[in-house]
Amino acid sequence: MADTEHMEGVYQATRKSGEIYYRSSLTYRRRHISLGSYKDALLAHLAYRTASRLIAPNSGLTLEDYRSTSVLSFEKWVVLLNFRDNGIYLGTPIYIRPRFFYYYMSPGHVLKFDTDDLFYYASHKIMRRGSHYFVADYGMQVNIASRYGIKNYAVPGVDYDFLNGDPTDFRRENLRIFNTYHGVRTVTKNGVVRYGVRIHINGYYKVGVYDTVTEAAIAYNKAADILQKNGLRKNFLRNYVEGISSAVYTEIYSSVSVSSKIVDYFSE
Repeated sequence: MADTEHMEGVYQATRKSGEIYYRSSLTYRRRHISLGSYKDALLAHLAYRTASRLIAPNSGLTLEDYRSTSVLSFEKWVVLLNFRDNGIYLGTPIYIRPRFFYYYMSPGHVLKFDTDDLFYYASHKIMRRGSHYFVADYGMQVNIASRYGIKNYAVPGVDYDFLNGDPTDFRRENLRIFNTYHGVRTVTKNGVVRYGVRIHINGYYKVGVYDTVTEAAIAYNKAADILQKNGLRKNFLRNYVEGISSAVYTEIYSSVSVSSKIVDYFSE
């Protein structure tokens, strides 16, 4: 059994199974910071020494100095450097800059956000699946793109784009949203822009093509209403259309046409 008495920052602990392990931690700016758990006391002590060197005011260490062989995780490396340089302890791998912040998924994969988003991402760990980023929120996986008006079905370059061409830059000044409505997509033919609508039942069904995005958004709502009235047990999210009165909404809703395949869905 290792002698931890003379190993600063190391604490022996026992799991419920009876297995012994070693916790490493340090206190910095009056904050007790856990550095992780280790099977070996020497590794736990090395983590403490590495972290102590990292936060030293004149260490000169930066994010670029991290190596995959480090006993500290990269996430903890980012957290400690941010605390050292910016005086704010955050539990997620965020490094704050004057007008925005970086969120480090890995040393080579960095997301950028406005400072307005700092509180949210300080308390929500970002996960990645393919080109999509998620956080756990109330027990559900939530696509972070939804915070910026980008729907789950949205297509880059069609429904939205990143102005500087960088898909990791989620600063609002870098996002241009073409379409915020469910089921609506821009359709361009011979230079004329119109709006196509489709709705998902057991596959996508075409609802129609419309001259304005408002008509298209309302047509989607009407299609959803018709399907549910016909007995389809599916909860469709409705489009909230801003900038028009209830009277205008009702007028468009009454006059807008919907594909007969939607109207007669259960009589096919």
